[in-house]
Amino acid sequence: MRFTALVSAVAVLLAAVPVSAQTPEPTPIVIGQSYALPSMIMGRPREINVWLPPGHGEDGRRYPVLYVLDGGQAQDFHHISGLAQLGTVNGSTRDVIVVGVASMDRRNELALRSSNPDLIAQYPTQGDSARFRRFLAEEVVPFVETTFATDDTSVLMGESLAGLFVVETALKTPALFDAYVAISPSLWWDDGDLADQAESLLAAHPPGPRALMLSIADEGAEMQAAMDVLVAALRSSAPAGLTWTYDPRPDESHATIYHGAALDAFRALFPYPPEP
Repeated sequence: MRFTALVSAVAVLLAAVPVSAQTPEPTPIVIGQSYALPSMIMGRPREINVWLPPGHGEDGRRYPVLYVLDGGQAQDFHHISGLAQLGTVNGSTRDVIVVGVASMDRRNELALRSSNPDLIAQYPTQGDSARFRRFLAEEVVPFVETTFATDDTSVLMGESLAGLFVVETALKTPALFDAYVAISPSLWWDDGDLADQAESLLAAHPPGPRALMLSIADEGAEMQAAMDVLVAALRSSAPAGLTWTYDPRPDESHATIYHGAALDAFRALFPYPPEP
């Protein structure tokens, strides 16, 4: 009887305590590291987010690097770094360092300069992708390579306007990265001018092995037409050493294509066990 009375008394006391006082204190879930990287080229510190494989820096291993455009914490960093974490957990892909490079003014940083009067009027700051590419090459990549245990493999990934930037980089500065993943790239920009330049740009490529992965959702005639021009240029003029794939996904929309296409890119570019 005394025990029953004690239990009843404790229950009465707990019931009198506010629910908020019974809730345990939360602790943050840390999935990566964020840096405000000083940038002379961009004129202000820029957000760089990094996911590191478990054990990084402990066993002498070195890792490939995936650079994700639109890689801010409020952009695509979390869902792409989650794919890297999934590959580590289930052993389906190699361990990879994921570097998210946040964008601020996307049409300024990711789009090449347009000559279309309507685009110029609508987006007066557009068209400085060359500067953003310098930022990647001269500030982001050196920071990553001197700070983390990287190997000699680097990949650039992006979707939409970031995909446009990926294609432009692959065509104009192909040696900057080893592989390029462009998902539903906005090749409609500037009336498809980049796709129109593809054949001549490919003809000027230096030798060397590299990869380009293209995919597109059901995006409508304008965007599909520009992709078709790019694919035709690759079929006729891809230089020796360039491995390229084209994976149309008509059952996907612009809003749904990224995650699945990115997962397939992980499996193709970072197979486990590593290819010799």
